[in-house]
Amino acid sequence: MQLAHQRKSHGISGIYQCEWGPPPTTSLASRGPPPPNRAKTPLAVDHPNITFDSNGLVTAVVQDRATGEVRMVAWMNSDALEQTLATGLATFYSRSRQKLWVKGETSGHRLRVASVMADCGADTLLLLVDPEGASCHTGRPSCFFRRVTDAGLGEPERRALPYLFELEETVAERAAATAEKSYTKSLLDGGAAKINGKLEEEAGELARAIAGESDERVASEAADVLYHLLVGLRLRRVPLRAVVEKLLERSKQSGHAEKAARITTKPGPA
Repeated sequence: MQLAHQRKSHGISGIYQCEWGPPPTTSLASRGPPPPNRAKTPLAVDHPNITFDSNGLVTAVVQDRATGEVRMVAWMNSDALEQTLATGLATFYSRSRQKLWVKGETSGHRLRVASVMADCGADTLLLLVDPEGASCHTGRPSCFFRRVTDAGLGEPERRALPYLFELEETVAERAAATAEKSYTKSLLDGGAAKINGKLEEEAGELARAIAGESDERVASEAADVLYHLLVGLRLRRVPLRAVVEKLLERSKQSGHAEKAARITTKPGPA
């Protein structure tokens, strides 16, 4: 029988889709010491059928919930998972030190966990997080910045990003370029007036496409709007992440209530 178990604590949801059955066997040594000031809870109650390996560990992939970027990969035992769900801070198990560690406990670069998901086999976890600072020990935002090819492991380069955020970095690079002007740089050199004119033009074309043109045209015009929006954001030094965070904030209330709140807080004429 397929059943879903969901636990919510400190605003985190932990969702597992699994078949009920006996919990996997783990030794106390492999599970590591319990976090301080916390009563033990049976594994069968907290994490039904999460498939820990023979050492009592499960792989945990950490993903920025705002950008979709994979930040790092670490290990959890049942106590690390339990502490993560209880505190809202990503907690892992160190195989070398054989103890729990809270990400950012020394650097301050914590990972605030919004939700924990299990894959179809319940043997890998996905932590959707709001990162505070860099996640890699090198000081980079993500641990994934070296491309692998048939020639082997490459040198450090631009980190792996979902395409829209990769495009944002490309726009920033164009802005700093000193070579022959690109279209992007010409827009930025033209300032707000030139960028606003293109945004208005492209938004109008998108509106007309939505009203009565093909799906391909809608997608094409929407892409133009997104690109010119990124250029405008770059001009103002507003990161795309800040835009996504606004959407996340607004998801916590109804659309009508959110719009009413924005109207009442808009600044009036000087």
